[in-house]
Amino acid sequence: MVVITPLLFIIVLIVIAAGAGLLGSLVGLGGGIVVVPVLTLLFHVDIRLAVGASLVTVIATSATGASRLVRAGMVNVRLALFLAIATTLGAITGALISRSVPTRFLFLLFAAILIYSAVMMVRRGSGEREARGRSDAVADALELHGEAPIGDGGQLVAHRVQRSVLGLGLMYGAGVVSALLGIGSGALNVPTMDMLMGVPLKVASATSSFMIGMTAAASAAVYLARGQIDPFIAAPIALGVLGGATLGARLLTRVNTTVVRWVFIAVLVVVAAEMLQKGLS
Repeated sequence: MVVITPLLFIIVLIVIAAGAGLLGSLVGLGGGIVVVPVLTLLFHVDIRLAVGASLVTVIATSATGASRLVRAGMVNVRLALFLAIATTLGAITGALISRSVPTRFLFLLFAAILIYSAVMMVRRGSGEREARGRSDAVADALELHGEAPIGDGGQLVAHRVQRSVLGLGLMYGAGVVSALLGIGSGALNVPTMDMLMGVPLKVASATSSFMIGMTAAASAAVYLARGQIDPFIAAPIALGVLGGATLGARLLTRVNTTVVRWVFIAVLVVVAAEMLQKGLS
């Protein structure tokens, strides 16, 4: 029988978080979608402490990667700030109501989000969708449209934002879910921008990465005030996810992301089944 000492616990957390950050960066999802189930299912950490720790990793990874994406011209900054109004308000709402939400419901909701993320990853694949349709008056007035170097040879490709008001409402819900589960709102942000608002997938992913740090910071402040962020858990996880995400960004152009995507989908389905069983038991 292996005795889990504090040092061994920290080392194991760093290694697991590094793997989560690596996988998450390769397939466009945050490491929190793996970290929270690992903490709750493997180490039996209270789900609210796991969520608090995961929110810290979301802030760290967003702060690290967002500046690089902005410099590369991949982020639609105006759109990000517009949508962040809703995700931030949603995150504060989610954090405030998290104490009154039953633990069983959190497990079931997490399982549902994992399954949703797996389905969206299957549907999206790795291709870009061509934006279609005309933009709306709000997007025109606020100049939310943009362009990014996503064409052949890094050519700039313009995109016109659609259904901005509906997207804003859905982002509020994404912020609530992010605060309740600590996964970052990227799993919901990206499909909304890509499939509803006409934003190309790569731009949607980059814009979401820019947004999630602000969203997580809003809810993390509430969790911190309530004493639900344990540095003993959060610090090694943040360190591991940061290292893994950095390595993943460097490997992104070298590895077969299709294989990684399907492996990650399988992991999501297995973890979702475990969370579902825990929620129903």
